[in-house]
Amino acid sequence: MKQLMSVFCIALFSLTLLAGCGEEAPAPQADTTKPSEQAAPEAPAPAVGKTGKVLETMDAAGYTYVQVDTGSETFWAAAPQFAVKAGDDVVVPEGMPMPDYHSKTLDRTFDIVYFVPSVMVGGEMAAAASAEMPAGHPAMDGASAGTPAAVATDVDLSGITVAKGGQTVADIYAKKAELAGKAVTVRGKVVKFSPEIMGTNWVHIQDGTGVAGTNDLTATTTAAVQMGDTVVISGTLVADKDFGYGYQYEVIIEDAQVTVE
Repeated sequence: MKQLMSVFCIALFSLTLLAGCGEEAPAPQADTTKPSEQAAPEAPAPAVGKTGKVLETMDAAGYTYVQVDTGSETFWAAAPQFAVKAGDDVVVPEGMPMPDYHSKTLDRTFDIVYFVPSVMVGGEMAAAASAEMPAGHPAMDGASAGTPAAVATDVDLSGITVAKGGQTVADIYAKKAELAGKAVTVRGKVVKFSPEIMGTNWVHIQDGTGVAGTNDLTATTTAAVQMGDTVVISGTLVADKDFGYGYQYEVIIEDAQVTVE
C-alpha cells in the first residue's frame, strides 16, 4: 500500500506540473519528424510511474541520463540533474520522447530518450523534482496563450533597422495569421541563446518593437550566436506551435538561417 501511494503521489505531481506548464514536448509532431524516424515503428512512451532499476547513468549539460530496466523492457530517460547510481530503484513519469537523439556533450546517439521533469529515486523524489530546468533551457512558461515569457535584457536595442523586405518582431506577432507558413525575415539582437536543447539551438531576438508578449521572437537553428549579436533571421514562420509538455509558441521560426552582422 505504501508503495502504491508513492507511485500515486509521483503521478499526481507529474500531472500537476505538466498541467501547470501547459506545454513542453509530447511525441514529436509530424512536421518535425525526420523521414528515418517515420519509417521506424513508434516506441511506446513509458507510462506515468513506470518503475525499474537503473542499469547505467551519466550527467551531461545539466541533465542526468538513466537507462532503466523494468523487467520487461529497457529505456533511457533524462531529467534535470539529480543524484542516482546504477542499481537504484526509480520511478519515471511520462515524458517527451526524442527519437534518434544525439548529445553533443556525450558524443552519443540514443535510439530514443524520454525527457521528464524529475525522477523518483529509492522512494524519494529527486532534488531536481522542484528545481528549475538547467540554465539556458527554453523556459516552460505556461502562458495561457502559449506565448513564451518575455526575456528581460540589458542588450541595447537602439538603432535596429528593418531588414530589406523583412518584418519587425511586433509585425510578425500582429500579422501571424497572414504570415504563418510563409518565409519571413527579421533583424534583431540576440537576447538569449540556448544551445543543444532537443537537438537544436534556440535563439531569442528582440528589435525594440512590441510590448511584453510580442517583443521577443524565438527561432531554432543549427547556427551558433552570442548574446548581443545583431542577426538577420530568415525562415518559415510557424504559428501556435505546440511541442507539448511546456513548449508552446505563438510564433516561432524553425530551422532558421541566421546571419551575424
